[in-house]
Amino acid sequence: MVAANPRHRRPVKIVATFEEARRAATGRVGLVPTMGYLHEGHLSLAAAARPEADTVTMSLFVNPLQFGEGEDLDRYPRHLERDAALAEAVGVDILFAPPLEEMYPVSPVTRVTVAGLSERMEGAARPGHFDGVATVVAKLLAGLRPDRAFFGRKDAQQVAVVRRMVGDLSLPVEIVACPIVRSVDGLALSSRNAYLTADERDRALALSRGLAAAADAADAGERTGSVLEGLVMAGLQEGAGVDPEYAELVSVDEVQPLPYLDRPAFLAVAARVGATRLIDNIHLDPAESVVADRGVRLEGRDLFSRDDDTRPGGH
Repeated sequence: MVAANPRHRRPVKIVATFEEARRAATGRVGLVPTMGYLHEGHLSLAAAARPEADTVTMSLFVNPLQFGEGEDLDRYPRHLERDAALAEAVGVDILFAPPLEEMYPVSPVTRVTVAGLSERMEGAARPGHFDGVATVVAKLLAGLRPDRAFFGRKDAQQVAVVRRMVGDLSLPVEIVACPIVRSVDGLALSSRNAYLTADERDRALALSRGLAAAADAADAGERTGSVLEGLVMAGLQEGAGVDPEYAELVSVDEVQPLPYLDRPAFLAVAARVGATRLIDNIHLDPAESVVADRGVRLEGRDLFSRDDDTRPGGH
């Protein structure tokens, strides 16, 4: 787990409105947008924000606009008290936990669409998802007015969408992308990991194993997109009980397919393990001496691997 910040012991302030959050913030504001049920990946974003900001604000809001019909909106894990304790331990100053009526006082008719970056991969699998993401992030940036906003690279397509939106709309905020955080066995951390049974969690390692094989090949000089994608798919197909959706090599900024790795890119994968849909990726840059960015691995057990009465379906 991300270590507590010993120099920052102020109690976290939980607020429910944009006005309260703005009034409580001072100086440079670093924002960590989340849907809650925090894990070490979220906490690493807060830890990255802490030295860069006078006020670290973390938002907790399960955004209905980014969930499609039949997705897990109603069962998405929520636990405010747990999240507040974890956020406080890493130095979050303000926890913005708005009710639905604060975010959407009336049913919204405005949507933010980032064309060209939103149609592939997650956009194809979850129609309307990125319109919901871009809309809620635009609201958070407008309502909380941060100087910098911190996102995890695990949602690489989301980062590209948000960056393009911010640039196109000339929003006065810097988007900071932070490394993927993985459990000790390589599984990318996600709040949805809480849904996995022990057996499903073992099977879910097929995603990170496939990406690791592609990373090894890229570091050894492989540049052909279909070969790298094939290594990921082969890893998924070897795993029993894993239903692959896609493996695609795309450019970092435009999210466009790359037949050849000749610029910064990410190799993204999605698959279902049981009833749970998981995504993962590795970032690749052929200009770097080590081409593949494999993220950061925890040294011990992650939060969702521990006995925890607050975990959905837990002990």
